Amino acid sequence: MQKKTALLFGATGLTGSHLLNRLAEDQRYNKVRVFTRSDLKHESAGVEIIKTRLENIENFSSAIRGDDLFCCLGTTIKKAGTRENFRKVDFGFPVKIAEIASRNKVPAFLVVSSVGAGPGSSGFYLRTKGEMEKAVSSFKFRKLVIMRPSMLLGKREEFRFMEEAGKVFMKMAGFLLRGKLRKYRAIKADTVAAAMVNLANTETAKTIYESDEIEKAGRSRPAEGDRPA
Repeated sequence: MQKKTALLFGATGLTGSHLLNRLAEDQRYNKVRVFTRSDLKHESAGVEIIKTRLENIENFSSAIRGDDLFCCLGTTIKKAGTRENFRKVDFGFPVKIAEIASRNKVPAFLVVSSVGAGPGSSGFYLRTKGEMEKAVSSFKFRKLVIMRPSMLLGKREEFRFMEEAGKVFMKMAGFLLRGKLRKYRAIKADTVAAAMVNLANTETAKTIYESDEIEKAGRSRPAEGDRPA
C-alpha cells in the first residue's frame, strides 16, 4: 500500500490535537505536514512542522501538496475579539487554504464546521460556518468532506465556563435527543478526529456529515477494500 502525506491546519485546537496524534500513529501516512504559528513539537519522526501565520499562507503554497488535507480551524467571537477577526479564522483562512489545495490538486479536503451551519442562518456564527461550507464546495476536489459536529467534549487548554456548563447539560440531556435530534448530542473531539481519518480513507460520495453520522464514522474502521491502494 502506497503511503500518503497528510496536511493539517488547526493542530493546536481540541479536535486538531487529537487528529495530529491519530495521523502520526496511522500506518497509512508516512508524513504529516502541520501548518501552525505556535512552537509546536511532536516526537513522531513523520511529523513536519511548518511555522507560519495564516495571513502569509500564500507564501507557503508550494508546501500545501499531499493526499489528504484536514482543516480544523476555528475560534470564538470572545477569543477573536471582534466579528471581523472571527470571520477571518472561520471563513477566510479555510477558504484560502481550500483554494490553494485545489490549485495544487490535493485530492481530498476535510473541514470541521458546526451542527446547524447554513448560509441563511440568522445567527452570525452558524451563518459564517455555512458560508464557509458553500465557498469551499466551489473548489474542485476528488473528495470533499464537511464535518458538522455538535458540542465537542474534551479538555481544552483554556477554560471556557459557558462551554463547560453546556457540556454538563448536554451529557445529562443526551438520552432525550433521539431520531432527528440525535445530531445535537454532544460528541467527543477524539471521535471527530477518528471519523476524519476514517472518511479520508474510505470511498464515499457523501459530502456533509452530521454529528450522529460522525459518531458512527468515528467508531468504525474502513474495510481493507475501502482503503486507497
